[in-house]
Amino acid sequence: MDGIDGIAEYLDVSDEVATALAERRPVVALESSLITASPSLELALDIEKSVRDAGAVPATVAVAGGRFLVGMDSEQIERIRSAERVRKVSARDLGLALAGGGLGATTVAGTIVIAERAGIEVFATAGIGGVHRRAQQTFDISPDLLQFTRTRMTVVSAGAKSILDARLTTEYLETAGVPVFGYGTDRLPLFYVRGGDIPVSRVDDLRLAARAVHAHWRINGGTVLLTVPVDETEAVDGALVEEAIAQALAEADRTGVAGNNVSPFLMRAVSKATGGRTAAAGRSILLGTARVAGEFAVALSAEHAATEAGR
Repeated sequence: MDGIDGIAEYLDVSDEVATALAERRPVVALESSLITASPSLELALDIEKSVRDAGAVPATVAVAGGRFLVGMDSEQIERIRSAERVRKVSARDLGLALAGGGLGATTVAGTIVIAERAGIEVFATAGIGGVHRRAQQTFDISPDLLQFTRTRMTVVSAGAKSILDARLTTEYLETAGVPVFGYGTDRLPLFYVRGGDIPVSRVDDLRLAARAVHAHWRINGGTVLLTVPVDETEAVDGALVEEAIAQALAEADRTGVAGNNVSPFLMRAVSKATGGRTAAAGRSILLGTARVAGEFAVALSAEHAATEAGR
């Protein structure tokens, strides 16, 4: 594993992932920050199984002992999940995480940096970070968006998290030149909500999506977002979510909730307003995006092979 920019010395790539990459077989990166919030090991393994069932190799990413883990076995995943103290590692935290040792659970931004350096081109998550509500006053914008302009990756997700300002997030992505595709939809999925009124470029065939991504990387570079709506049976009503968020923001103002405490406060409010339906929707999203990411990775691998054969 050669890596890029001298990072190979920090990479611990599992034998399974290393073999798949060497043989140019499809691989899908997965973040470990989701593991720390999981009540059991089962969900993490089910996400990996969704990738495998689609024909790709899962590569869950984390930090341990001053090394980047790319591809983890069940014991390593359980160690991250059950540990009392796990550092949350975004892109800006990678150097300190290496120098400081200990355990680190990678976010979207942190994962795609490591995955790209390992040679992985596809990443699956539930929802991306974005521009937060009231960002005009707070300037609260997820580092995910900036990292998308720096990393060559296809990020498969259920769109932006519902608590974010989806319209401002879309405007940021447009300005940054990040293509946003909707798999089977022409409206941006909104995490628990299947979609609103924000248009995206619809693709109904993952082979076409793979050709588009391949072409984009050849002429431009950067990340491409492939968004997948939550399953219709698990989707949450958008009006209900918006009402819950509006009420929660007003309560946050009254009670002084601010900064990093706002997002979890809003998430709890949405869960309560929907009678806990967000838990089932979240699981459906994680398994669904992992499956589509696996299928897309297969299509992208075939596209690379076809291009090589045509030279």
